[in-house]
Amino acid sequence: MSWTTIANYLSTNWLENVAAVITLVGIWLTTRRTLICWPVVLISDVLYLIVFHQENLKSDAYLQIFFIGFTLYSWWNWARGARVDGEVRVVPMHLKDWLAGLLVGALGSIVVGWWMTRIGAALPHLDATLAVFSLVASWWEARKHTANWWLWIVVDTVYVGEYLYKGMWTTAALYAGFVALAILGLKNWKRALSQASESLAVATTASS
Repeated sequence: MSWTTIANYLSTNWLENVAAVITLVGIWLTTRRTLICWPVVLISDVLYLIVFHQENLKSDAYLQIFFIGFTLYSWWNWARGARVDGEVRVVPMHLKDWLAGLLVGALGSIVVGWWMTRIGAALPHLDATLAVFSLVASWWEARKHTANWWLWIVVDTVYVGEYLYKGMWTTAALYAGFVALAILGLKNWKRALSQASESLAVATTASS
């Protein structure tokens, strides 16, 4: 691949490239449990709505609309938690919540896949499955559950293959970076949850 080819790709797909960089920054800030992550993520949601619409990835385009809603909710929920607790705290997740999320994801994938087939979307069933489980992961993230990072690792890994197939090199590289960031986020959030549990144990012992 020549430098000319790379330069032409970057100039032709400038919006995708800008969206990729902003998204990467937003996800990194999320792993740090920093409230400023949400306005950054909101900008990336809007940009990728345009990018996916242009690529006829209808599931992903519609997904960005839901992401905008989840981002606004997440911003509000994290800010409320920070006001009450003094920081953004990680919340433990029960088995029933795991099962409910995975069941909703499976059923939603079937319904949305059928719909995407009807409207002529590219890669309808795969794209629908990834879109729906991305919503599940986003909900878990909004609720501050560490489990969101496990699901993002799986979803983003599959997304890398999809975007390579579609020739969206920048986005494929971005999602490979997402996998790495999800692993980092999982590590950071698990540490925060462990520290919170230890602090609670100490407080309980002191009050006994």
